[in-house]
Amino acid sequence: MAFVPQFSLYFLILLLMPFFTFAQTPSNKTLGSSLTASNDNSGSSWVSPSGEFAFGFRQIGDQGFLLAIWFDKIPEKTIVWSANRNELVQRGSKSELTADGPLVLRDATGRQIWSVGPGDGVVYGAMLDTGNFVLAGSDSVNLWESFDMPTDTMLPTQTMSQGSRLVARFSDSNYSSGRFMFELQSDGNLLLYTTTYPKEDANAAYWSTQSSIPDGFQVIFNQSGYMYLIAKNGSILNPVFSNTASTQNFYQRAIVDSDGVFRHYIYPKSSNSSDGNWPMAWSTLSFIPSDICVRIAGDKGSGACGFNSYCSLVDDRKKCQCPPGYTFFDPEDVMKGCKQNFVPQSCDKTSEEMHLFEFRDMINTDWPNFHYESYKSVSEDWCRQVCLSDCFCSAAFFKNGECWKKQVPLGNGRNGPSVGGKALIKIRKDNSTGSAGSGSNKEQNSTLVTILSALLGSSIFVNILLLLGTFIFFYCWNRTKQGTVQPVTAMPSMNLQSFTYKELEHITEGFKEELGSGAFGTVYIGVLAFDNNEFVAIKRLDKATSDGEQEFRSEVNSIGRTNHKNLVRLLGFCNEGQNRLLVYEYMSNGSLANFLFGNSRPNWESRIQSAFGTARGLFYLHEECNNQIIHCDIKPQNILLDDCLTARISDFGLAKLLKADQTQTTTAIRGTKGYVAPEWFKNLPITVKVDVYSFGVLLLELVSCRKNFEANAKEEQMILSDYAYDCLRDGNLDLLVENDEEAMNDMKRVKKFVRIAIWCIQEDPSLRPTMKKVTQMMEGAVEVSAPPDPTSFISSIV
Repeated sequence: MAFVPQFSLYFLILLLMPFFTFAQTPSNKTLGSSLTASNDNSGSSWVSPSGEFAFGFRQIGDQGFLLAIWFDKIPEKTIVWSANRNELVQRGSKSELTADGPLVLRDATGRQIWSVGPGDGVVYGAMLDTGNFVLAGSDSVNLWESFDMPTDTMLPTQTMSQGSRLVARFSDSNYSSGRFMFELQSDGNLLLYTTTYPKEDANAAYWSTQSSIPDGFQVIFNQSGYMYLIAKNGSILNPVFSNTASTQNFYQRAIVDSDGVFRHYIYPKSSNSSDGNWPMAWSTLSFIPSDICVRIAGDKGSGACGFNSYCSLVDDRKKCQCPPGYTFFDPEDVMKGCKQNFVPQSCDKTSEEMHLFEFRDMINTDWPNFHYESYKSVSEDWCRQVCLSDCFCSAAFFKNGECWKKQVPLGNGRNGPSVGGKALIKIRKDNSTGSAGSGSNKEQNSTLVTILSALLGSSIFVNILLLLGTFIFFYCWNRTKQGTVQPVTAMPSMNLQSFTYKELEHITEGFKEELGSGAFGTVYIGVLAFDNNEFVAIKRLDKATSDGEQEFRSEVNSIGRTNHKNLVRLLGFCNEGQNRLLVYEYMSNGSLANFLFGNSRPNWESRIQSAFGTARGLFYLHEECNNQIIHCDIKPQNILLDDCLTARISDFGLAKLLKADQTQTTTAIRGTKGYVAPEWFKNLPITVKVDVYSFGVLLLELVSCRKNFEANAKEEQMILSDYAYDCLRDGNLDLLVENDEEAMNDMKRVKKFVRIAIWCIQEDPSLRPTMKKVTQMMEGAVEVSAPPDPTSFISSIV
């Protein structure tokens, strides 16, 4: 008896199947179907079966109409593709699926603007729920699709093949081709480029997948919202966007925005989305590059912003600004750049006009690659003077004793913590303009002479002199009195700035946002508003620390005199009673620990560059400083990464200075478990070799991309140094870097670096190489022999 209801159910399903099939079939548009551009949008679009996408005419302000595809269920009606981005059409224009197959766009006069399609064989057109508009044949095979001709956007399920590109729009409201593009080249390279605007030719690359052997075949934006580059055999080469969101709950798109940043956006399909509390608007899920301002530095083109302007990041968005003395050519289009609002220095009267010009300082601002002369081992004042005496010099850049002269137009302008140095902008004083200004000065001088002559002829002048003398006396006396209560004066020889506690409290908004904390204090983020929003990291030393004063003096005196690209720079300090703070440059990419042990493995070349950078920084501290410095706590958490992912050694709070005639010292145990050299535990004198030991452990972590101790690993793999030596001895180094294809393809360097690391962690400090020799071995200048077994001291460090 059970067979009857079961059979009835099957029969019902069979009856309903045609209706299900019909419901999932796109609304096909037959040959001869057409759309007309109209202001009321009536009859001007074809909608996908679900209603999520539409194909047709969209009005762009008062400029005209685009033949486009857009998200139709959201109020923004966001456009994701267009046919005529560079030539808008007017009301009455028509798009038609012609009788002989092609899809044609004609303006109101009947002139053909655009056409696609193979012609013969096309039976219908359809707007699909994926956002893809297709022309198909009688067998439902797509003969043409919009996914194969992208403009600036990719949608889930869309792919890009070799030779395909996305070109950014000109601006948020202007859909014509802009100044940036994303391209998978025919050689397999995947890059972001600036363009030779107004053409779409590639100019300067500012982001790539950094594959050592380009082998990219397709970029895939899959149904899960994951975008990646694959090889011809289907293996994943590089992720582009790894942050995913459910396509069931979110609309998604990836677009090269008009500012040159490639962003992955999501938009909740309903306010009841189960994937978090996202606003009912487009939100950025991820983007590349992390800082477009500093990434674009081509020899040609204006850079991230227009000529004579500079770029800075505000809430992860590019902001273009003009330097002092300059204004935008067109405030509505800042990419057109800036112009001088004063008469430039005359080359016929350079020496005569020098007194008419002055400099405005811009901290952490530069226009790289746009200099025409440079000088080394000079002072900032010398740099100012050499630019002032050169009529071609519009600005100078000074950093670390080097001076670059620059002339307009200036390109690649950027401002940010990673830039460093100082731009010196030469402008005319008091906005005086050429001869008119000179005449005005002469009139003022003549008036002054007349007044003085009159005063000299009367006794009133004597009284004025007495009053003036009295004022000057009290002013100087007051200044002297104020000077006696200043807690700490600036250290000009070290180019450090002295801050008051109130200034740093204001900069950090009351020490609001904590970046981290350590044994000697807490670090906060701050913004120097008067220095063009320069981000800084402010370390507040704990008041309760008994040797805090000594620690403070050690840091100020040691770090203030250091100068190396692989060290975090000290910018200033505060020393008011119990309030002792240090102001460092801010490293936006965090610590090497987060980079190395995060959710995804960093690529092999980036890890190797971090190893090189750390080694060179330690070599500088040990042998190239005026005073030798032992860091005493080298570990991934104390290696920070700047905007270019350059390794920068930080936290000298544990450093122990050595005098010029001193090679070793003794002190209480410092450092972090797992990175501490054995001599700390044996009450032996401490030398720079403790840093060499810590670097050896760090180098093994960089090679293997795992921590020095992992309790959940197999017993023989728990201690990284022990396991690494076993792999080296047994010829099984591939086990140390298994599942790391890039490292597996570079086993010669893997072997060399593991050998160097084992030499660095020898129990006897005398067997460890110096950091100079370590650097030479890494660079290949010195051969690396097989190291002895280091296991004799393992038990003392775990």
